[in-house]
Amino acid sequence: MAKIQMKTPLVEMDGDEMTRVIWSMVKEKLILPFVDLKTEYYDLALLNRNATGDRITVDAAEAAKRLGVAVKCATITPNKKRMEEYPQLTQMWKSPNATIRSVMDGTVFRTPILIEAVKPAVRSWKMPITVARHAYGDVYKAVDLSTDEGGECTLIFRGDSGKETTLCVQKTEGPAVFQAQHNKKSSIRSFARSCFEYALNTHQDLWFSAKDTIAKVYDGEFRDIFEEEYQNSYRESFEAAGIKYFYTLIDDAIARVIRSEGGFIWACKNYDGDVMSDMVSTAFGSLAMMTSVLVSPDGKYEFEAAHGTVTRHYYRYLKGEAVGTNPVATIFAWSGALKKRGELDGLSGLTAFGKALEDSCLSVINSGVMTPDLAGLSEPGFCRETVMCEEFIDAVAAELSSRNN
Repeated sequence: MAKIQMKTPLVEMDGDEMTRVIWSMVKEKLILPFVDLKTEYYDLALLNRNATGDRITVDAAEAAKRLGVAVKCATITPNKKRMEEYPQLTQMWKSPNATIRSVMDGTVFRTPILIEAVKPAVRSWKMPITVARHAYGDVYKAVDLSTDEGGECTLIFRGDSGKETTLCVQKTEGPAVFQAQHNKKSSIRSFARSCFEYALNTHQDLWFSAKDTIAKVYDGEFRDIFEEEYQNSYRESFEAAGIKYFYTLIDDAIARVIRSEGGFIWACKNYDGDVMSDMVSTAFGSLAMMTSVLVSPDGKYEFEAAHGTVTRHYYRYLKGEAVGTNPVATIFAWSGALKKRGELDGLSGLTAFGKALEDSCLSVINSGVMTPDLAGLSEPGFCRETVMCEEFIDAVAAELSSRNN
C-alpha cells in the first residue's frame, strides 16, 4: 500500500522516560507503516535541555510558530528530588510546557476521551467538558518571600514614564510569607481570543469563570477583557452559530459544571485550569484518556498528552518488566497533529488517517481489550482482556491495518 504523503513537516518534540518509549512505539507501529512522515525533530529530554542551556526548548517552540503544527512527548520538569536523581543538571530547569506556552502565547484546551466502558463519576455528564487553561502568569510566574521577623511588605510599580505607585501589601507582627504575581493584558486578550475562536471552531458554548468579587482589579481585568472581545469581535458570530458565551464566578461555575450534561468549553485562569482539568479528567476517567492541545491566537497548534512521563512504569520497564502504561493520550496527540496538518495543508487523506487512528484505538477498547487502568475503571462485563502497553499498541496496529486494506 502506498504511504500517505505529507507537504509540510510536523514539529516533533521528543521527551522523557516511559512516554519516550511509548513515543517510539507509536511512531514505529502506528504511523510510519502508513504515512511518509515528515518531521522537524527536537529532543526535549531533560539531559539534552541541560546540555543546550534549555535553548532546544525555545527553538522547538519557535519552530511550532513557524510550521504551525507540533506534537510533543511528555517531559520532566526537575524538582529537588530530580536534581538528586540527575546530578549532571546545572540548574533546576523550568517547565518546557510553560516555556513553549509563553513563546507561542497559547491557551491549553484539554478534553476527555469518552468510551462506553467507563462511566463519568458525575452521573449527569453525557458529553465531554473541555477545560481551556490560560497558559501565562499568575502563580506560575510569581515571586515568593519568607521572613523571619515582622514588618511591612509593599508593592511598588515604577512606570516607564517615571510615575511610581506604592501599595501596602500587609504589616505583620511576626514571621510571614508573601507572594506577588502578575499577568499581561496582551496575554489575557490572546487567551480570550483563542477561547472564542476555539468555541466557534468546535461549535460549543464558552463559559469563563474567575473571582472578581475578591480580586476586584486582577480578576476584574480578565472579566472585562473577555467581555470587550466578545462584544466587539465575536457576538455576531456566536449568535449566528447558535452558541453562547457567559461569565460567572468560579464557585458558581463549579456548581453549574457538576449539574450540567457537559458539551461546552470552560475557560479558566492558569492555576484554576491546572486544577480543574485534573478534576474533570479524573471524573471522566483518567489523564491517560484526555487530549491536550495548545492553541495560539493566530492559529498555531501543539498537541501533547495531558499526563506526565510515568516514572514508576519507566523504572520497571528498565528492569525488563512488561508495563501496562495507557498509551491513548500519546496516540491521540499524534492523531490530532496529523489531522490538523492535513486540514491546514488540504490533505484529506492525512486527516482521514488521523481519524482512522483514533477510531481504531477506541474500537480496540470498546471490543473489551484494555490496559490495566481502564480495566479497573470499566463497568462490569466490559473488559474481556487486560493487556500491557505494547500489546495494546499492537492491537491498535492490527485494527488500523484492517481499515487501511
